[in-house]
Amino acid sequence: MRMIDSVDTDLIVLPELGLTGYTCGDLFGSDALLDSAMDALAEIAAHTSLHRKIVIVGLPMAVGPSLMNVAAVIANGSIEAVIPKTYLPTYREFYEGRHFRGSTSADPKTIELFGDEVPFGTDILVRHGDVTIAVEICEDFWTPIPPSSHAAIAGANVLVNLSASNETIGKASWRRDLVRSQSGRCIAAYVYSSAGPGESTSDLVFGGHCLIAENGGMLGESRRVGDGIEPSHVEQTIVTRDVDLHRLAHDRRVIGSFDDAMTVVHRQYRTVTVEFPEIDEDWGPLPRKNLLRPLDAHPFVPDQSDELEARCAEIFAIQTAGLTKRLSRLGPTTKLSIGISGGLDSTLALLVALRACDAVGKSRADIVGVTMPGFGTTQHTRMSADQLIETTEISPECIDIRRLSLDTFLSLGHTPLGVSINNETTIDELQTKLNDVDDDAKDLTFENVQARIRTMLLMSRGFVLGTGDMSEQALGWSTYNADHMSMYNVNTSVPKTLVQFLVRFAADHYFDGPLRQVLHRIADTPISPELLPPRADGTIRQSTEATVGSYELLDFFLYHFVRNGSDRDKILFLASHAKFDQAYAPEQIERTLDGFIKRFFFNQFKRNCVPDGPKVGSVSLSPRGDWRMPSDADADAFGE
Repeated sequence: MRMIDSVDTDLIVLPELGLTGYTCGDLFGSDALLDSAMDALAEIAAHTSLHRKIVIVGLPMAVGPSLMNVAAVIANGSIEAVIPKTYLPTYREFYEGRHFRGSTSADPKTIELFGDEVPFGTDILVRHGDVTIAVEICEDFWTPIPPSSHAAIAGANVLVNLSASNETIGKASWRRDLVRSQSGRCIAAYVYSSAGPGESTSDLVFGGHCLIAENGGMLGESRRVGDGIEPSHVEQTIVTRDVDLHRLAHDRRVIGSFDDAMTVVHRQYRTVTVEFPEIDEDWGPLPRKNLLRPLDAHPFVPDQSDELEARCAEIFAIQTAGLTKRLSRLGPTTKLSIGISGGLDSTLALLVALRACDAVGKSRADIVGVTMPGFGTTQHTRMSADQLIETTEISPECIDIRRLSLDTFLSLGHTPLGVSINNETTIDELQTKLNDVDDDAKDLTFENVQARIRTMLLMSRGFVLGTGDMSEQALGWSTYNADHMSMYNVNTSVPKTLVQFLVRFAADHYFDGPLRQVLHRIADTPISPELLPPRADGTIRQSTEATVGSYELLDFFLYHFVRNGSDRDKILFLASHAKFDQAYAPEQIERTLDGFIKRFFFNQFKRNCVPDGPKVGSVSLSPRGDWRMPSDADADAFGE
């Protein structure tokens, strides 16, 4: 009983025929073996009276005149249900048909065990709170339509498999793919527990492979025989993970085809409800607070370098394909205009444009890189923008927007950042005064005028390629009818935390020489819209992250809010367990999250009219596809 005592989990799944061993052969017909299995079952049942756990274990069981391969569901000191195996493998190395009978419609609905009537059959679901468990046994899972598929449609969200799967070359990979894909198709957790090397090795070796997957992703797996890690002899394997039931419920609600399957599958199920007594001193410690599941602090950026490179390559391919198609619908003399700031987003859009033009045989000179220095432009970004245009050999154009901006301020009767101006004020005079304003000076009109002038100049030149990324859309970090507008936007569903990696990836894989150096320089530049004047020493005054919060946090919030439908409390809980690159105080995380929620709701009106652009990941804010909400939705229910 050491496993039941020591494993900190709510559900324990043991292998197929785990009480006797899978390789007993004709000994399965022995009364001694069957009686011993029942004695062990009774002992486990008695032991669970001291634990708030559901235990599922396999054993051979005499049912009427037949011998059946079954799984017993145990909780609260009793047998709650018994589920028989349906499909018996009797081919190649398997010979179960010699010993057992598979489940049929003629099976009894109950059997007597230890003086109690216990539900029996393959039509049983076990429910405890928000968990609904369905059980299948080994070969059931390898069939064209596993029983768990029907059970999932009937409401099961945790599917368990008691298995005895031997190890052969390549089988572990196939097994892993099956577990992951079944969890994805069923929008459920799939728990797989296989017999280990304690079985007889006369002809077969069982690896003890245990896996837990959730909605298409592998949460964790145990060691197994043949995994290449010493020691080669694995005596006991185990894997424990937390399952996110809220995420599963959310995805089942929003994926309509899951509900559609209910109209073509009419199998009826019985439900067995398990309830535990209130916790008292006899039940041991309170539930743990640590999290036993992978939690990526950067959900848009893979941890592994090879996976990150593959994702970057795929995103570039999607972006390029989208723009290539759009270019094919334009006239042969149409120029492609991009505002080049020397920042990350415009650089990424330019790199996509270069590859798209190369793909269709369009000259790079047909790309017009427009630099529009304003009152906030620094020498650093100006130099990066100029070098970027020079090394890519696109057509350059530079328009100083400060005169137009000054004229607009005068027309509006506006004093930029509190600086008095008149018709005699020169550009240089205004720039000098602006550079001396306090660091905390704010002026939204000052910023918006410059942003709109830049867009006006771009739009007057032809087809404009947008540069804004998905994180900016989520926050509304753009000026309406300015940098938020274009004819096509290749960055529309690329999160900010991934943009930097995409630029570095392109530098290392698609470009070389001086351009590669420029791209790495841009990737290391602090994120800023550069709409406020630089400091007196020429450094960037306006840091985006100082205003809206760290994009590391913001993209984490965006993923869990949009992709998983998580509420504020759950996002805070997850953030408290995430290992971010920086250390954030709890109050900083909470403050940034509240700011994110307010900005997200307030700025839907900007997202409702964004230009076309390709979806590249599972999260997108396109009003035509993935995200539709009213512009005047109230954030109160989603905030504090």
